[in-house]
Amino acid sequence: MAEGAPTHQDQPEAAPGPVLAGTEAKLGPPVGTVVAPIYRRVLLKLSGDVFAPAGAEFGVSGQSTHIIAVQLQEIQAMGVEVAVVVGGGNIWRGRNAPDMDRARADYIGMLATVMNALALQDALENIGVHTRVQTAIQMAQVAEPYIPRRAMRHLEKGRVVIFAAGMGVPFFSTDTTAAQRALEIKAEAILKGTKVDGVYDSDPKLNPDAVRFETLEYIEVLKRGLTVMDATAISLCMENRLPILVFDLRKEGNIKRALLGEPIGTLVHGAVG
Repeated sequence: MAEGAPTHQDQPEAAPGPVLAGTEAKLGPPVGTVVAPIYRRVLLKLSGDVFAPAGAEFGVSGQSTHIIAVQLQEIQAMGVEVAVVVGGGNIWRGRNAPDMDRARADYIGMLATVMNALALQDALENIGVHTRVQTAIQMAQVAEPYIPRRAMRHLEKGRVVIFAAGMGVPFFSTDTTAAQRALEIKAEAILKGTKVDGVYDSDPKLNPDAVRFETLEYIEVLKRGLTVMDATAISLCMENRLPILVFDLRKEGNIKRALLGEPIGTLVHGAVG
């Protein structure tokens, strides 16, 4: 070894790897530091109501879909691969038709998600983001069939993939679809965008003293009966240790903040250790 050459002990320590969003220390990075996203492939679950006009529960708003599209464009520019599962509650809610056959009501809901998917695709392509819609029910004139390996290839090519029509069978929610699709395309996390800024111990609209959780374990969600996602979806994520981040989608830039590890919303994860 040449005289004066640094020894192994003189070498600087490697920087620690990224940690799950919501579990890190709440200190920002040094000024000028380029922060890399903590996930490289994510699945964004969108409730149907985020497509509705501001202050309304039903309908599809061009402004609402544009806001979502711009946020997706922003994170795609960071090199993050994004898939999306959309709900359809802004168009159809099966529980509002209690006299209808449950299976038939669910199929109507699946068609509602396709309408939202096409609206989001249009908003994305209007700003130059290449997009593919895949449906669990065959409708070749408007979308591709759901083929996992093709979906993954689209993601690798930098396209946003929107999954519609749920699982293609009744009695399964779009939350369960999100968990299943995320696992099959090997997403690293589910980001659940809603109109609420996280998970509370009670309804914050009814209880002004409701407390928001920063982190929750899967089993705690199930025991408390918290409405993060349905029990089937939570169980799937728990079995496969797939983290879920619940956050307010209406605040512009929140998807990017989530991917940079900023402490927003509620992180649902497995027990540590």
